[in-house]
Amino acid sequence: MHVVADASPLRYLILIGHIDLLPTLFTQIIIPRAVLGELQRAQTPPVVRHWMQHLPVWCVVRTSQQPLGTGPEVLGAGEREALALAEELHVDLVLIDEDKGRQIARSLGLRVTGTLGVLDIAAERGLIDLPNALTQLQTTDFYVTQGLIDALLAQDAARKRAQFPEHT
Repeated sequence: MHVVADASPLRYLILIGHIDLLPTLFTQIIIPRAVLGELQRAQTPPVVRHWMQHLPVWCVVRTSQQPLGTGPEVLGAGEREALALAEELHVDLVLIDEDKGRQIARSLGLRVTGTLGVLDIAAERGLIDLPNALTQLQTTDFYVTQGLIDALLAQDAARKRAQFPEHT
């Protein structure tokens, strides 16, 4: 599965030490050149900047050959290029956290998930402990409502009960 990643999911997965989930879950991660630039700015956390300067082979940096035709006035450069690349390359999924970017992606017919979705998929496959990952995420400046955290934890608990009914 090929995906295009916006800055936010990369940033937060790096910050919580779960960036290596991406090559386990997906075949190739395509990073727009604008996202690479965003994540190398001086105000970016050093661990993120360092990771971006030493990209693994499963990350490919690309520049869109055509601009995004829908919603450019409300999106940042990284989101615009991520959605343009996703359309251009017909990828399977776009990793993006920002609400407006997600809405526009869906209106373009693109499949979307974000940082929380990646963590949930990984937990479903038994790759991580979701409660611990969410606790780590909450130590960053990632914005998420407590209601969404509670819903993810309840879903994870239900999944575990279904997998291991003898422990209930």
